[in-house]
Amino acid sequence: MRLAAISLSVISCLLRIPAQGTWAFTQPLSSRLPASALFSTSSIEYSTRQKCWRPTVQDVERISWGKPAKKKGTGSRGVPHRLNEEERLSFDQARRKGFLEIGGSGWRSQRRDAPLVNTYRSLCDARGQVCITLHKGNTGLDEIVIDLSPLRLPDVFEQVERSLIEFVGLPTSYQASSEKNVQEENVEITEGFDPLTDEEMDEAFDSRPIYQLPTYCISWEIQRSEGKALGKKLANEFNTIEAKASKSKKPNHVKAGKNRRHGGYGIG
Repeated sequence: MRLAAISLSVISCLLRIPAQGTWAFTQPLSSRLPASALFSTSSIEYSTRQKCWRPTVQDVERISWGKPAKKKGTGSRGVPHRLNEEERLSFDQARRKGFLEIGGSGWRSQRRDAPLVNTYRSLCDARGQVCITLHKGNTGLDEIVIDLSPLRLPDVFEQVERSLIEFVGLPTSYQASSEKNVQEENVEITEGFDPLTDEEMDEAFDSRPIYQLPTYCISWEIQRSEGKALGKKLANEFNTIEAKASKSKKPNHVKAGKNRRHGGYGIG
């Protein structure tokens, strides 16, 4: 799976599942801007699919502990979701803040993937909200990424993107993002499929688990202080804040998943 950066004038390509199914539109911020200059006064227009396959929040929490979900398809052995102690702290904070903050890509070598990113995306899918992530760089220049795929309405992604770009208020010149490879085992749809028709694509977003669907990302490279301000503003706009979210607790009296040497689901 590859991240492709496409200029605003040519955003007309179809989503593909799976190999070329991820889009990232990266907007650089070359100079430091005051936080007040980042946003317009207009609101972001968006909608989310109401009747479709989604996991429950409770099941997302369960597989994050390595426990089996009640709803089939919530987790996958090829896509790790089990969190360690540090990741769980970031996960709980993300629920209260409305956006996830991670160092770099969130990659964990032991799992050959990014469990925290996977779990937070699943949570956003369960709640029918966009997935906002602030990737912290080691130079003070971060990247904030908004993934629209949990809305599960591919027909309106471009419309939401335009509204989002207008809201953020950065210049409309785009710069290609670096390509990132994603482990093939994380994609459970057979490679070699032809591009989907609009009807097939809509059906996929209606019935498939989120880890089988491509992301649709818009991102900006931005100074850390502005990145956090933008994350907070977008969290309010998209209503992703769970102000009363409590610290997640390990489910009681639940046996580990069957046929696993060390037990648990979504471990990879």
